Amino acid sequence: MGSDASEATSEKERTEFTIGELAREFDVTPRAIRFYEDQGLLAPRREGQRRIYTLRDRTRLKLTLRGKRLGLALSEIRELIDMYEPGRDERAQLERFLAVLESHKASLEQQRADIEAQLSELGAFEKRVRKRLAERPAPRRARRRG
Repeated sequence: MGSDASEATSEKERTEFTIGELAREFDVTPRAIRFYEDQGLLAPRREGQRRIYTLRDRTRLKLTLRGKRLGLALSEIRELIDMYEPGRDERAQLERFLAVLESHKASLEQQRADIEAQLSELGAFEKRVRKRLAERPAPRRARRRG
């Protein structure tokens, strides 16, 4: 029984992770994690060919994936994450985050308005085409000679 408790404790106290562990935890591919690393969002240390990720990298990955779900660009995500420093006044980061969210929301609302306008136009054309089809008799089929 004691080993189960110590395993649970060591799991909570972990400070280093492999790429495979993070991939499984966040349900992403190792390739995606390496891409985020290439984009400057993660900075694991190397032990030979192995990448060793810290709690900081894990948090940055979590925030990156959250930003992606919100539809933010990687450059926006990187800017916001880079502003974050534990123990520092986060007002500037929160204000910038709010500005990014407002901008993204406005963009999505414009896209929605554009889509609604297109759907309305498509509906009008569809109605006209159906009306024209209803006004025309169906062509007679030619009879085969046997």
